[in-house]
Amino acid sequence: MEIKPETKKLLEQLEKKFSGLDQDLNTHLEGLLHSEPITYWDYIQTDALLSLQIQRTTLPDEMVFIMYHQINELLFKMILWEIQQVAHKEALSAAFFSEKLMRISRYFDMLTSSFNIMREGMSVDQYMKFRTTLTPASGFQSAQYRKIEFASTDLINLIDARFRDSIDRNTPYEHALEHLYWQAAGKDYKTGKKSYLLKAFEEQYKNEFIAFTQEYNTINLYAKFKELPTEVKEDPTLREAMRHYDYTVNVTWVMAHYNAAKYYIGGGKDHKEVEATGGSDWTKYMLPKYQRRIFFPEVWTAQELKDWGKDV
Repeated sequence: MEIKPETKKLLEQLEKKFSGLDQDLNTHLEGLLHSEPITYWDYIQTDALLSLQIQRTTLPDEMVFIMYHQINELLFKMILWEIQQVAHKEALSAAFFSEKLMRISRYFDMLTSSFNIMREGMSVDQYMKFRTTLTPASGFQSAQYRKIEFASTDLINLIDARFRDSIDRNTPYEHALEHLYWQAAGKDYKTGKKSYLLKAFEEQYKNEFIAFTQEYNTINLYAKFKELPTEVKEDPTLREAMRHYDYTVNVTWVMAHYNAAKYYIGGGKDHKEVEATGGSDWTKYMLPKYQRRIFFPEVWTAQELKDWGKDV
């Protein structure tokens, strides 16, 4: 059989690749003789993915609730994947940085609009019944979302607004984590007592969070931005991408989440207001004007920072 020039070139490239790995090319080529062709369902792992929806009740709309949150977690993983590429990139260009930020923003745009899917696609009456079986679990306990925050900005910008003056870069990570804004969802700061929601969350993820915040201390998105040369930092496309991402995550998406929660547990649809499944003070925990979460303060004017979250 005559070997075509393009085939010969591929074999040479493969030889170079496997030689660099100290591997024998012929062994790998022989392995191809016995391999099965890839299929969509094997590549996507469809069967495994579709086996992960386990209801705790007989109410049909609980399945909507489960799948909706699993989709959220998949999108969170996509977001972390994009952030990781920026964080570990050397010699960042404005174009690369902007492209990744806009990808992330589009994922959050999907998350924002998806609340309408849940709101219009899940019966309030059914939710009010099956929600009791979820106690004390809460969407608050999404570790991936917390990592997105840690990887987006300096830790000081995630500290509860009441305690930022007493926290700085020399503060131990463990102490700083005790004063993050989301601690307000499950902690009495006067007594120090934590709810089961918060205790279980920290028991599962605290050490992982400490290691993650240490890793991203100097390579989070805001840190990477501040290290850029002035001419790159001033790129209008990049600054607009920074602003869009910041506002989308910390105002638009948060308010969509807040309004969905209000619809179900805040007294809408002739139901009286009820406590969140995790027992959190969800209104003050979620509203931007209370916690003032801002990832990239440098790209906003003093007046914009002052008025953060007041227009929603």
